[in-house]
Amino acid sequence: MLMRQGKIQGLRFVILPVSAGLAFVFFSLDVEAQGRRTEAASVSRQETEPLRPRAQLSQARSEYKFSLEQLLSLYEAEAKRAEERLPQMKELYEQELVTRRDMQTAEDAAARAREKVAEAQAQLKSVEAQFAEAMVEAEESAPNVMLSSTPRAVGGMLRTTAYIRFGGARAWSLSEAGAIKQFFRQRFGRALPIDAFGQSPLHDRWAYDHRNAMDVGLSPDSGEGQVLMEYLRASGVPFTAFHFAVPGKATGPHIHVGLPSHKLIPR
Repeated sequence: MLMRQGKIQGLRFVILPVSAGLAFVFFSLDVEAQGRRTEAASVSRQETEPLRPRAQLSQARSEYKFSLEQLLSLYEAEAKRAEERLPQMKELYEQELVTRRDMQTAEDAAARAREKVAEAQAQLKSVEAQFAEAMVEAEESAPNVMLSSTPRAVGGMLRTTAYIRFGGARAWSLSEAGAIKQFFRQRFGRALPIDAFGQSPLHDRWAYDHRNAMDVGLSPDSGEGQVLMEYLRASGVPFTAFHFAVPGKATGPHIHVGLPSHKLIPR
């Protein structure tokens, strides 16, 4: 039992330096990006350097996930043993071979073990969201480093790890949404899956001005999403298409039709 506890404690101390390492990686990315902006790099270096920050983030994510998975495995084994012990304790209690206090101790131990498993599972699920947010922050603070090898294509297209953004070729308002709905219905035979039309409680909560935009529940990686983006681009309609959820910015893959929402100024 002491050995198992030692392993669990050891893994906890593994995760702490890993987390600290992530902070160091993010700091290093910002310093590295500033350095590149102030020096003249060769063509070959410009082609290879953008891959390094992504590789560093990917490695840090893998190490962090591995530590959490090992910790979760130990917690699950501990919870299984605690659950298996409960029927035995109940039988002994019914035979008056153990006290009510002993029975309660076993139940509490099983409950704590289940809580540890749930916490580790929640941490593991949040890893992708945490790294998605870190990637977006790195891209926004160092766009020359984090963008793809062709960051700005013809037509004002901007591609990053988290999203695709088209600045639009003309002014657009939410009153023109009918044309987009009509195109989608004629092309796919169903209604445009709109998640948010104008301002919504979620955008109020995040303090974003979404009054002149709509969110379409399509992934830019899907066939329908790609067709819709091509239609918007050809029509000169600005949009931002998120590949995955980004905490505080996107709840999941979707296409934001309209100019990017800006933060509301508190009254």
